[in-house]
Amino acid sequence: MKLYDHPASGNGYKVRLFLALAGIAAERVTVDVAARAHKTPDFLALNPRGQIPVLVDGETVLFDSQAILVYLAASHAPAWLPADPRGLGEVTQWLAFAAKEIAVGLQAARLHFLIGAPADIAAAQAEARRALAILETWLSTRDWLVGDRPTVADIACFPYVALAPEGRVDLDPYPAVRRWIGRIEALPAFVPMR
Repeated sequence: MKLYDHPASGNGYKVRLFLALAGIAAERVTVDVAARAHKTPDFLALNPRGQIPVLVDGETVLFDSQAILVYLAASHAPAWLPADPRGLGEVTQWLAFAAKEIAVGLQAARLHFLIGAPADIAAAQAEARRALAILETWLSTRDWLVGDRPTVADIACFPYVALAPEGRVDLDPYPAVRRWIGRIEALPAFVPMR
């Protein structure tokens, strides 16, 4: 199994973190995004979107961090993905939240300050605070996003939330979110971003 990503990628980190937590071995291939290696014909053959991460597991080639998390859980670590329809639906709603609300707010703000990505920073930070407020309300009555244990939903949402300060978004107003971050960081085999 190979994971194509970059150490600074929050989406790549989702997958690296899950691999560590689930005890799944994978070879890491660092993609030099500064040199635009993700736009080369060889890389585009793996992912026509020209983005990282990409997972290659035998004949299976997947892009998009949320899809990769679901695949890894379903194929290698089923305890991280509920089997019941309700649990699976709830996980899916948080995967969509990670891909939409978290991406347009927290991820966009971080990328703006980290690499100078173009963004309406005021709008991105406002979206980030809206996403954090939703998480704060949800997590104020539960420990995990779905059910009574961590799932791929938590891993999908975690990186850009934990990295919010890199986008100049303060986590102090969100105590339930900060406690949730602490619970994830306390999981056995947790690995930090870099």
